[in-house]
Amino acid sequence: MNFLQLQIRTTDAELGLNIEKPNQVIRQPKATQHIEQPAAIVEMHTTRGVVEIDSTQARRDVGMISPLESASKYASTGRQKVMQGIARRASEGRQMMDIAHNSDAIASIAKKNTFPTPAKLGIDFIPSIGSVKLDYTQAKVNINVQTQNPKISAQVNKPIHEYTPGNVSGHMLQNPSIEIDFIV
Repeated sequence: MNFLQLQIRTTDAELGLNIEKPNQVIRQPKATQHIEQPAAIVEMHTTRGVVEIDSTQARRDVGMISPLESASKYASTGRQKVMQGIARRASEGRQMMDIAHNSDAIASIAKKNTFPTPAKLGIDFIPSIGSVKLDYTQAKVNINVQTQNPKISAQVNKPIHEYTPGNVSGHMLQNPSIEIDFIV
């Protein structure tokens, strides 16, 4: 017995694709900034220091005195010397009145007036210790600082986005087919 045979042959389809890739560009511009720092306000007030030097006593010690004080000093010294002279002459007069009782009165008076008192030796031009008085009033400084806040302005820039979409197109390279044959 002969059977009927069926033969089937197929050809696969082949599809071709044209692909265009997408293109994407993203740029982020820097932020726009402006920063300003105002200078601080500084105020300074000073009171000067004062040095007071009183050398009046030191000047007196070395003989440097004002004309008015000098005249007063010499008048006082002159008055004192006159009084000493009057007292000496009165004493010598009494001694001369008592010459009968005291025989060496003239010799004693002559001896006192002949030999002067010895001169004082030493350094007179050095002032005494502590004769210069110093007084210092300290200087004062007041500082006032007012700080200033910075002025900042910033603007964020949006990103720049450029996008070109891709494209896919297809075409048939080989069409599919089926062939069927009967063999007896």
